[in-house]
Amino acid sequence: MPQVTIRAESCKSCGYCVKFCPKGVLAVGHEVNSKGYPFVVAAHPENCIGCASCSYICPSRLDLAHNIVQAKLRLSPDPE
Repeated sequence: MPQVTIRAESCKSCGYCVKFCPKGVLAVGHEVNSKGYPFVVAAHPENCIGCASCSYICPSRLDLAHNIVQAKLRLSPDPE
């Protein structure tokens, strides 16, 4: 699976994106950012349906859904 880019420094570890994701794509990780907050990671990006609930609910305005969908597209084979 391609790496999903999440702006760890902007994450405040509120957990809203984890709670409101209908597919359990996100999880709060074990590493912390420079502010001392554990940040969100894409634990199961393959389950993302692109609903963007995570992005809408994020108080830090992280565009999580876009980053996950882009990673999935990089994984998909090119149509011939």
